[in-house]
Amino acid sequence: MHSDSNDNKKKRGIGLRFAWNGIIEVLQHERNFRVHIIAVLLVVCTGLLLKLTTGEWALIVLVIGFVLAMEMVNTVIETLLDYVNPAIHPTAKVIKDVSAGVVLIAAITAVIIGLLIFLPKLYSLF
Repeated sequence: MHSDSNDNKKKRGIGLRFAWNGIIEVLQHERNFRVHIIAVLLVVCTGLLLKLTTGEWALIVLVIGFVLAMEMVNTVIETLLDYVNPAIHPTAKVIKDVSAGVVLIAAITAVIIGLLIFLPKLYSLF
């Protein structure tokens, strides 16, 4: 007989594996997500070179997570709509457009925060 503790650990492990599978799925099949990952790598490298403070890193990590999460939510919405009704429908188009707009707003917010953090540091180098 298994204890409840062992069952809970097993369920958490399975859930974590499914979550990683989802991230890998998006990485493999969503071009925009890969573009965001390239941007993340550039931002992290720049942040290391410019020696960001802990607070600055906290903001950068927060907006990175926000943009990546919104991109994944957008993928879920688009995939779900395509699954439920593969035919093009005006309402589905609106839903997909608004979902893409959410990602755009998240990305613009991330760029603004990045500029607020990086520009003064870059300016001080010259």
